Amino acid sequence: MKSDKRLRVLFWVLLLGCCWPSVDAPMALVAGIAFGLVVGNLWGGRLSTWSRRLLQASVVGLGFGMNLPALFKTGQEAFVYTAVSISFTLVAGHLLGRLCRTPRHVSSLIAFGTAICGGSAIAAMAPVIGAETEDTGVALATIFTLNSVALLLFPPLGHLLGMGQRQFGLWAALAIHDTSSVVGAAAAYGGLALAIGTTVKLTRALWIMPSALVAAWTTKAEGRVRFPLFILGFIAAAAVRTALPQYGQLWQPLTGIARQSLVVTLFLIGCGLTREVLGRTGIRPLAQGVMLWLLVSVASGAAILSGWIH
Repeated sequence: MKSDKRLRVLFWVLLLGCCWPSVDAPMALVAGIAFGLVVGNLWGGRLSTWSRRLLQASVVGLGFGMNLPALFKTGQEAFVYTAVSISFTLVAGHLLGRLCRTPRHVSSLIAFGTAICGGSAIAAMAPVIGAETEDTGVALATIFTLNSVALLLFPPLGHLLGMGQRQFGLWAALAIHDTSSVVGAAAAYGGLALAIGTTVKLTRALWIMPSALVAAWTTKAEGRVRFPLFILGFIAAAAVRTALPQYGQLWQPLTGIARQSLVVTLFLIGCGLTREVLGRTGIRPLAQGVMLWLLVSVASGAAILSGWIH
């Protein structure tokens, strides 16, 4: 009992430490992963709830640092290549799922999570296609593991490839699954990368609703489709900031708080990557997820560096 209390105290010390401005996203994620692998998840399902809600609040807060016309311009430019990217990923995911002989529902969830926005997309699609809880857990574990790897690898790879901030923001938004990891990787790369990455990623997330509705129609499912309302919050925050530019002394601190709360979110996400989660992933879903992720990463990176996507 005393040992458990000490571990909880250590958790809160590390969590509060992540609130310090000098602690960045990679540091928080590494600390969280180390804690999760060594200690385990002390909070059960509450940890996932905390990280999800804090992420949504943080994304809304980032809207106070955005200009609405620029936001819509970037989203409009991103519409075509996000549509192409999503279609390509879904088809490739289906074929790779068959190649790896991944269970059908798990394969669909991995493809959908990779194509659109990771855990949020999986959570939206699971009830629509009638996936079991275990199927959802395996898909989430697979995507979650790759998100953690991407957050650490993408920034140094971007520098190695000589990507500018706009290029990296596009690459992160198209090739990394979850919004949290896109924002974390882009924030580590620079302010412009963060703005581009967040906007394009949320443009991808808008495809949750039409994709889930198509899936429900084709499978004759009756599951409820949920729209991620935090996207509307992000747009509303950007609208307020654009309409009231004279309050810049307020918007700047709010944006700073949102960025640091993302660092805390990444620590929480890292804490959820336990040995049990890794054990549930399984070799077939992980093989499908890794191959699909590498395919999308290489294809989108090559398209950006060649100037096809800009």
